[in-house]
Amino acid sequence: MTPFPFAAIVGQDEMKTAMILTAIDPKIGGVLVFGDRGTGKSTAVRALAALLPPIDAVKGCPVNSARFEDCPDWAQVTEAEIVTRPTPVVDLPLGVTEDRVTGALDIERALTRGEKAFEAGLLARANRGYLYIDEVNLLEDHIVDLLLDVAQSGENVVEREGMSIRHAARFVLVGSGNPEEGELRPQLLDRFGLSVEVTSPKEIDTRVEVIRRRDAYENDYDSFMAEWQPQDAALRARILDARAALAGVRSSNVVLHDCASVCVALGSDGLRGELTLLRTARALAAFEGAPEVTRAHIRAGAPMALRHRLRRDPLDEAGTGARVARQLAEVLP
Repeated sequence: MTPFPFAAIVGQDEMKTAMILTAIDPKIGGVLVFGDRGTGKSTAVRALAALLPPIDAVKGCPVNSARFEDCPDWAQVTEAEIVTRPTPVVDLPLGVTEDRVTGALDIERALTRGEKAFEAGLLARANRGYLYIDEVNLLEDHIVDLLLDVAQSGENVVEREGMSIRHAARFVLVGSGNPEEGELRPQLLDRFGLSVEVTSPKEIDTRVEVIRRRDAYENDYDSFMAEWQPQDAALRARILDARAALAGVRSSNVVLHDCASVCVALGSDGLRGELTLLRTARALAAFEGAPEVTRAHIRAGAPMALRHRLRRDPLDEAGTGARVARQLAEVLP
């Protein structure tokens, strides 16, 4: 069964926008989705898999290489045939072992053939795609450290059992979780380009529409998909157009000044906030078909790009979201 259509998700506009922007420009970084249970976090990630444009990859390459010369030697790929396959969206479950994540010795081949061969892990499968971590705040520390290293370098290195293996591991991290179940380590938090907060809708009509669409998906699947798949296809086309236009979107010195001013006013740690905000605003402009970044794009992108980079004020009961809104109104009138 095809995943629930992305376009059919009711509400949660900021979450959907963040995921679309990372599809336009993966350099933005990952998306962290924090919120209540049952608010569509996992549904959105599953829907994203069906929405994303396919990739061209070498047939049989375990790391989805785009060119034959990029295939790792240990994969023993012998044909240069290029095939089209869905953009990978790989789940990283809680309790996963390090071997499963990074890859390890292929025990079956070692026992049956006496060969020392490498069995690729989840990081190899996620290359050029998305790595999804549900309940990311509950992930074990040693796996977090491993992900930080790979996310920083874009390469997975495995040296054990007499093997020395390297392969590309460039992916967009998507994490979801419930903040009531634990905080996320600051080092991993900083690796997510965008952060969004989702809540249960309060409006009765909205909740009824969620129920109606989910019920139709489960009990009238063909009709439901016939209605929503064309909308997903139209959204996919917009993403492809935005990708093509992205390099041509202009960013003036005024825009760069605005990005820096917003980050300074908000007290954003480091300089990663400015870079992420600029990329986010540029992707928004490309998605809207605008030739250059404007203050409107910065205002729209700042909450997603900066809320998780701010020092928390225990006396600010309104939270970081309201704080970002206040400062934006002052800095970018």
